[in-house]
Amino acid sequence: MSLHDDAVLVLKGYAAGDGTAQDELRQVYLDHLEQRPDGMWKACEAGHLTASALVIDPGRGRVLLTLHRKLRMWLQMGGHCEPQDSTLAAAALREATEESGIEGLTLLAGGPVRLDRHPIPPPCHWHLDVQYAALAPAGSAERISDESLDLRWFAYDEVADVADASVVRLLEGTLAALEQRARP
Repeated sequence: MSLHDDAVLVLKGYAAGDGTAQDELRQVYLDHLEQRPDGMWKACEAGHLTASALVIDPGRGRVLLTLHRKLRMWLQMGGHCEPQDSTLAAAALREATEESGIEGLTLLAGGPVRLDRHPIPPPCHWHLDVQYAALAPAGSAERISDESLDLRWFAYDEVADVADASVVRLLEGTLAALEQRARP
């Protein structure tokens, strides 16, 4: 199965958690992939899917954010899909591992937490981000990558003070997913 096919399956199975906005966005992603066989790749100037993951340490009530080198914003780990990625989940996990330096991350079961579409500078137009949550193993140590100016752990209640609304929504979605999965 191709990465494109996996993305279609993931999106068809994505259960939007907040009603129509996420449902509508899911359909935008599916329409994009139907119309553009190259819609997974950075070369697709109309926009392309990306994969990201919010690295979370639920035991200590904190998340790891990167100060993105180009954007100079505190963000979750993530980026472009690459030919070696067999699935969207694999792309998100690879990006989170590369950018955090943390070995042994595991994605929160159940698939993506949120979808987020945001404009990017030309020549491309849109990132269609499929957002996961990655659990950091106990005692893990982060290591900064070339893509970051800084890496820092933030308590849940500090995220809104340093990051934009998309990261706050991702954290809220992640915490809701953790709570839902903890129920018997």
